Amino acid sequence: MKDEIFSVLQRVGRSFMLPVAVLPIAGLLLGLGASFTNPTTIKTYGLEAIFGDGTVLHSLLTVMSAAGGTIFGNLPIIFAVGVAIGMAKAEKEVAALAAMISFFVMHVSCNAMLQLTGKILADGSIAPGVLEGTIASSCGIMSLQMGVFGGIIVGIGVSMLHNRYYKIVLPDALSFFGGSRFIPIVSTVVFLFVGIAMTFIWPIAQDIIFGLGNVVTGTGYIGTLIFGIVKRALIPFGLHHVFYLPFWQTGVGGSMMIDGQLIQGGQNIFFAQLASPNVAHFSADATRYFSGEFIFMIFGLPGAALAMYRCARPEKKKVAGGLLLSAALTSMLTGITEPIEFSFLFVAPLLFGVQVVLAGAAYMIAHILNIAVGLTFSGGLLDLFIFGILQGNDKTSWMLIIPVGIVYFFLYYFAFSFLIKKFDFKTPGREEDDEETKLYTKADVNARKAGVQGESGSADELSQTIARALGSKRNITSVDCCATRLRCSVADSELVDQKLLKATGASGVIVKGTGVQVIYGPKVAVIKSNLEEYLATAPEVEADAAAPVLEETAEVQAEAPVAAHGDHEFFAPVAGTAHAITEAPDAAFAGKMMGDGFFIAPADGHVVAPCDAEVMFVFDTKHAIGMKGADGTEFLIHFGVDTVKLGGQGFEVFVEQGQQVKQGDKLMEVDLDYVKANAPSDVCLVIFTGGQAVHMEKSYGVKALDAVASY
Repeated sequence: MKDEIFSVLQRVGRSFMLPVAVLPIAGLLLGLGASFTNPTTIKTYGLEAIFGDGTVLHSLLTVMSAAGGTIFGNLPIIFAVGVAIGMAKAEKEVAALAAMISFFVMHVSCNAMLQLTGKILADGSIAPGVLEGTIASSCGIMSLQMGVFGGIIVGIGVSMLHNRYYKIVLPDALSFFGGSRFIPIVSTVVFLFVGIAMTFIWPIAQDIIFGLGNVVTGTGYIGTLIFGIVKRALIPFGLHHVFYLPFWQTGVGGSMMIDGQLIQGGQNIFFAQLASPNVAHFSADATRYFSGEFIFMIFGLPGAALAMYRCARPEKKKVAGGLLLSAALTSMLTGITEPIEFSFLFVAPLLFGVQVVLAGAAYMIAHILNIAVGLTFSGGLLDLFIFGILQGNDKTSWMLIIPVGIVYFFLYYFAFSFLIKKFDFKTPGREEDDEETKLYTKADVNARKAGVQGESGSADELSQTIARALGSKRNITSVDCCATRLRCSVADSELVDQKLLKATGASGVIVKGTGVQVIYGPKVAVIKSNLEEYLATAPEVEADAAAPVLEETAEVQAEAPVAAHGDHEFFAPVAGTAHAITEAPDAAFAGKMMGDGFFIAPADGHVVAPCDAEVMFVFDTKHAIGMKGADGTEFLIHFGVDTVKLGGQGFEVFVEQGQQVKQGDKLMEVDLDYVKANAPSDVCLVIFTGGQAVHMEKSYGVKALDAVASY
């Protein structure tokens, strides 16, 4: 039962990320627009001639402010659509349409009921005696003030209806309305009654929400500390979005009257004050839910990164430094902390406990010092500049972040250094072997491979490996992501290969019930898109199929000295012209990201076993075979570049997983003409995945089974 609840909450949390992702651009528009059209700001900086009323820039900024404001003003319907899209299993566009319709139907039903009960008068005004703030306009409809809760209710409800009925089969006479067409229909009917029910239920919920908000507010600085600790402690479970959003967007985070309007939620209060010309200092009671993040994201965690680097073993500092520098910069610039937090979470949970307490204290310290800097997404330098520095110290007290942050930098540095050395925590660079350090460094490499270098076949092969590690296409029931994590649901979590997932570049894996979270960092959105595209066209993958060996060790092995010649000869699997791997027509292979090796421009399509070996795996698309030689050497025969996209066409394989082959046995037959016409290259690559340094013995024409290299 607990695992099922976690799985549901995980899906709800990840569905929040789509609407939350629009907040930064909305905040940017509103922040810049409201700041430079605010008479007080203009006068303070003496910018009347540039931004004063009547100037072109003033007009443009007014439009920007209005554009950003309308996004914040319509977050309920944005959440309704976003949550429905995020939680729908398929045909998400239908869920989006149904959510929009249901949102309007629910609020119109509420409006009609409020008129029938006399709470809204015939002229549309609110009746005397109705508690202020309980009724408000939502997309132009006077209804109960549900805020984003109303949108979330619609999104979750519609997605449940959608996932249950989008394949429904109706009688022949009504068959036109079957399948996905049934979803808007059933959603309309259901939310007609939901709207009626909300008229009686929501006032009770409002009392609870306001009561909870009063409790949080009444606990003062201790409440802020508890909020910060809980939010940071939920990071490993991916449930922090579910926790903090009500404090940001609803009455749970408090309410305040601003320019004659009752505003609910900490973030909403900040942006309302940002647009107001009558605010001398932003409310620290409203920003208590996020102002402290600037202290530990910009200063504290980089101090922890420096401590881990200084504690790394000398021979591993270069490798660990690459990871830690990137993670620290990510935290400072964007406020995304998972890459650095997950670098020590799994190997040293005590350090994460220290981080949780120190981060929670940062929220409280900011509250005590009356620091009131807002944000749109997280506490990075960009948000600090727009919502702190640009607004002026008089309004935000942002300058206090600097001395507190410096103290936090050294506090993190000395605390982490002491604990790492005292308990010999295996943080990046302190492992007994090379694998983990290389794995952390490869996270950035894999992210780049899946991102801007999409022209190579690496992204597809990465997706194929992820699918295998999740137990095959058949085992994956849903795929999504948040800012840093690939979030999947699987039918059977026993089939998930966590070691293989980490080998794809993940810095951590969490399996809870049927929910799987794989931490890749900020590039996860691209990895998710590539995986979805792969799953849409890939054949079914057997759950017990072996997976490619991707303990990629290129970062270190590329620096290893190359011997003049090796002790072991290796023979050509195909006839043609041999070349060093560094000349390969693919950046991933040429850069030895999967290992050293060589390639042959083939003269024919007859591929044979280069030595006595065991077949470790055969890709479902037949273009690659993994093998282990009699001496234990593991290697990959990969035919062509981007040939994974051919779906097996043009390839015929004569071996299977687990089969023992002799040197010269036929492995595959390739239609060279088809591959040349449909793939970027038809070269046959041989990659040694165990870290061996390879020396070319021949760099010219070879026959199959000629000695071509040594290792």
